[in-house]
Amino acid sequence: MAAYTRFFAYLTVVFVAFMFVNGLFCKNPMAVTADDFFANGLDKSGDTNNRLGSAVTPVAAAQLPGLNTLGISIARLDFAPYGLIAPHLHPRATEVFTVLEGTIYVGFVTSNQPDNRPNKLFAKVLKKGDVFVFPQGLIHFQLNVGKTPAFAISALSSQNPGVVTVGNAVFGSQPPISIDVLAKAFQLDANVVKLLQSKFCASA
Repeated sequence: MAAYTRFFAYLTVVFVAFMFVNGLFCKNPMAVTADDFFANGLDKSGDTNNRLGSAVTPVAAAQLPGLNTLGISIARLDFAPYGLIAPHLHPRATEVFTVLEGTIYVGFVTSNQPDNRPNKLFAKVLKKGDVFVFPQGLIHFQLNVGKTPAFAISALSSQNPGVVTVGNAVFGSQPPISIDVLAKAFQLDANVVKLLQSKFCASA
């Protein structure tokens, strides 16, 4: 009986050592301070001087520990003129997107449909004060279609929403996905796949 108890205690220790709450440990409640519930900086524009002309400033549990386990986070999205947040998805969150300045073309694509029907695009041009929702796990994008900078705020239904940028994941993974796989999947010449991989690996 004593041996069984020790073994059970060992398993419990191992389980707790590797236990996460949506990817993050909970902080010891006795060590929590007011700063764990505070973040600043969303009044400042992100650096959009990059190849896509966009920047995302997240406030999730990694930046604001007090969000852990609460199932919510927020982000500021900045766009240079014609800046793009490339097609991506959030595996653990729905996103509510609110435009605060500028004109932004947004959209998401449905999951695969029965009977081989095409995936459907839901898209709209948003102006200041407009709100759009991107359902959890669906590919979506945001493009500034104006001649001036734009910015928006996104609320997400997870403290750790995650993000998968489609192009980076498919063409920029390390090690790379087989050229044969990508050429057949996208019906592309192998040389085109190599070119795409070189662009995304160079930008990673």
